[in-house]
Amino acid sequence: MSDINTIAVIGGTGAEGGGLALRLARSGLKVIIGSRDTAKAEAAANEINGILGTQNASGSSNEDAAARSDIVLMAVPYAGQQATAQSILPHLKGKILIDATVPLVPPKVSRVQLPEGDSAVANLQALLGEEVKVVAAFQSVSAHHLKDLDHEVDCDVLVCGDDTEACDIVIGIAERIGLRGLYAGPVCNSAAVEALTSLLIVMNRRYKSSGTGIRITNIPGQA
Repeated sequence: MSDINTIAVIGGTGAEGGGLALRLARSGLKVIIGSRDTAKAEAAANEINGILGTQNASGSSNEDAAARSDIVLMAVPYAGQQATAQSILPHLKGKILIDATVPLVPPKVSRVQLPEGDSAVANLQALLGEEVKVVAAFQSVSAHHLKDLDHEVDCDVLVCGDDTEACDIVIGIAERIGLRGLYAGPVCNSAAVEALTSLLIVMNRRYKSSGTGIRITNIPGQA
C-alpha cells in the first residue's frame, strides 16, 4: 500500500462511486474522479474537497484519470461496464482495476439476474486480458452510508480476483477507509457477491433500512 498514492474513481459522480471517492480522499489518498463529462467530475471533486477541507480530489475525463492513477476503481452501471473499461484500456495495462459492478437489470433490481458466464466482473477480466488485474470489491457496500462520514459502515467487503497479491492490495484499501476486506476467492466467485446485492435490496425494502450489509463470522484472527 505504501506505493499507492493516487486512485482514479471512474463513475465517481454517481452515488456509489462518489461515496467511495469521499472515503478514499478522507484517508489521505489522491483521488481523481473520472467522468465522460469533465465538468461534472470537477464539480464532484470540489464537493468532496469542500466537505473535507482538503485538496485531495480532482476531476477529469475517464481517460486522463486512468492514465494518471496508480489504481483504477470503476463504479458504473452494469450497462456501461464493458464499454467504459474498453475506453480506458490503454491506461489499465499493468494496473489493478477494482470493479464494483453489479449486474442489476431495472426495473427488477430485487431479482438476481446474473449475466451469461455468471459473473459480470469475471466476464470483464476475460475481455480485458491478463495485462489488467481485475479485482471485484465494494459491490455490497451501501452508497448511502459511504457518503455519511458520521456513520460507521458496518459491513465486510468481499474481494475476488485471480491475482492474490492484487486482492491483498485491495483489502488494504478497504481497511484504509475503515472497512474489513476479506479474500473470497478467484474472480469467478464474484458471481456470489454480485447476486447478494439484489438480496440486500429486498431486505432494505422489507425492513425499511437505508443500507443493509453483510458480516462474515468466525474467521480466526479477524475481529
